Amino acid sequence: MAAAPKNDPAAVEAEIREKIHLEILKRTGAYHSNDHVLLPSGHHTSEYIEKTLVTTEPSFTEGLGAVIAKHFAPWPLDVVLSTGPGALILSHCVARAHPSRPIVVYGTKGHAGGQRRVTLPAEFQRLIREGTRVLIVEDLLSSGVTVDLLIDLVEQLGAQVVGVGCLWRRISVDMHGKPVFSLVSRDFPTYAPSDCPLCKKGIPLNEEFVRRRNLRRPAAARASKSA
Repeated sequence: MAAAPKNDPAAVEAEIREKIHLEILKRTGAYHSNDHVLLPSGHHTSEYIEKTLVTTEPSFTEGLGAVIAKHFAPWPLDVVLSTGPGALILSHCVARAHPSRPIVVYGTKGHAGGQRRVTLPAEFQRLIREGTRVLIVEDLLSSGVTVDLLIDLVEQLGAQVVGVGCLWRRISVDMHGKPVFSLVSRDFPTYAPSDCPLCKKGIPLNEEFVRRRNLRRPAAARASKSA
């Protein structure tokens, strides 16, 4: 995160708030730093977010959701749309705290023809229609691909995307002019193993997050991957 200008009180306050939010994520056990982590991509990094742990503390999740809701309070909302079941708890907290009392729905992610796609469960499709005002909520906005697909889906239905709210956004991610609000905006570098400075320092590689991810995948998928 870039340092705030010394004479800009609003920027200083935003930086303080972000540090508080980062500490909350640390307390959930979701944010790991000062480590040497193997990512599922095969790259290495010194920081890692375990998405499944982000919303395990109800009081923290309610508080963080309320912060997102407060930011978007000036915008009337009809629907809070989660990027999937993983962000659904946060979406519920945002919707509950927003003054418009929007309903909550979620998209489902999948692949077709080798490409990622998102769809709405059939029971939700009638709830997003022409004129519907939608806030998309994500837990971690990393590449932005899924959110982009959701924006396209919403606009194809004639609805309006008011903005995107998330817990964590990589600074480099842009949502094509849509308002984005994140509690933490932070990039951290990743390295190919051959270029990794942590490897060169001889710091042991932490592979536990990839192992956990593989254990969560169905056995058939693991077998197919290893074939």
